[in-house]
Amino acid sequence: QVQLVESGGGLVQAGGSLRLSCAASETSEKIFEMSTIGWYRQGPGSQRELLARISAGGSTNYADSVKGRVTISRDNAKKTVYLQMNSLKLEDTAAYYCNLLPPYPYLGEYWGQGTQVTISS
Repeated sequence: QVQLVESGGGLVQAGGSLRLSCAASETSEKIFEMSTIGWYRQGPGSQRELLARISAGGSTNYADSVKGRVTISRDNAKKTVYLQMNSLKLEDTAAYYCNLLPPYPYLGEYWGQGTQVTISS
């Protein structure tokens, strides 16, 4: 059972930056590096939305709401994915989750428990 642990959230003033981390355990480095990892967020009263995704090959895509302000990256040796967020806005306040899609469907998909990001004015 893959375990994902997000960290790096906190309280930041608008305009500031944060780097979130998503560390995977209970999975091999090979499976991790073959997996697609996504960062999602869910604000109060909102649906969970996909912010950024990075494929096994390193291709990335971003939601329009964060494009140009966030960068997703991965370190397969550490089995960790990062989300660098800059120019944070009040509307970025949300719980942030990472999601792992293994290369084989029978392995299912996995979510972390989330990390809270709160932006203050």
